[in-house]
Amino acid sequence: MLERLDRIEKEATRELEVARDDEALQAWKVKHLGRSAELGTIFDGLRELDKDERRAVGKRVNEVKTSLEAAYQARLERLRQEGLDRSLREERLDVSLPGRPLPRGRLHPANQMLRQILTVWSEMGFQIYRSREVETDDYNFGLLNMPPHHPARDMWDTFFTTDPGVVLRTHTSPGQIHVMRERAPETIRVVLPGMCYRYEQITSRAEIQFNQVEGLAVGRTITLSDLKGTLNAFARRIFGEQVRTRFRADHFPFTEPSGEMDIECFLCGGEGCSVCKGTGWLEILGCGMVHPTVLTNGGYDPNEFNGFAFGLGPERVAMLKHRIEDIRYFWTNDMRFLEQF
Repeated sequence: MLERLDRIEKEATRELEVARDDEALQAWKVKHLGRSAELGTIFDGLRELDKDERRAVGKRVNEVKTSLEAAYQARLERLRQEGLDRSLREERLDVSLPGRPLPRGRLHPANQMLRQILTVWSEMGFQIYRSREVETDDYNFGLLNMPPHHPARDMWDTFFTTDPGVVLRTHTSPGQIHVMRERAPETIRVVLPGMCYRYEQITSRAEIQFNQVEGLAVGRTITLSDLKGTLNAFARRIFGEQVRTRFRADHFPFTEPSGEMDIECFLCGGEGCSVCKGTGWLEILGCGMVHPTVLTNGGYDPNEFNGFAFGLGPERVAMLKHRIEDIRYFWTNDMRFLEQF
């Protein structure tokens, strides 16, 4: 049996030396180290030998197997090195060829639209003010004229945290209270961009997270005409000088009177299409005069001061400008969509 093992080792070593490629090496490995190899057959038959012979043969089987495995690895590494040397020797590198172009990063379309909007408001004299995304229930609702159990709270599907009275903000309006309490009794003209969160069913028109830009102006002589003139100027800068706008009455707890502003559909020119749902108009923002209760909560005397506020969604504006039909495209990281911007 020991002589048979010596023969197996010599034959396997001789065959390994003539293996010249990966295919031959794999065939050799299956033949000499695989489950059906002769070496494995001998190992399985150890139980039939007597004690002394089993010990000697078992030891020799392990030695042969270890030796062949080491020889296989050495041969494999040698063939790989020979292949590399041959490649370096025979293959040529044309240094005159142009290099591979490196892909350039770019701003996300939501950020592009957000920056464009903030640039316009900055040019119109509004400062950018950042506020926190995690808010107290009081700032998110109570101080905005929505006390506990007020039915208007149902307008916002809120994410509540495990801490009582702490929520993910549903809109950027809480920032109004922060900036008013910081600057009262000074005049204010700010925009408040940031992410908002709502526990809503995700559809082509609604997401659980989205950007919003809040605007606030507070002073002693601000009127509804100032609000309309400011928003009309903004619409012309974003959508073009010829854009037509209209205001519709609406209701928000923190403004009185309240309204929404539409622009004429720039795809159909007001004639009606699938994007504007046949109306000829596209809604872009909500607005109104700041409610006296909100002014009081912000530290201003509503008998001396008044103001206006508005809120718009950059993703919504981007969808209108670029005729994007599904808001989920902004968050799926699909390069086919993102590379268009």
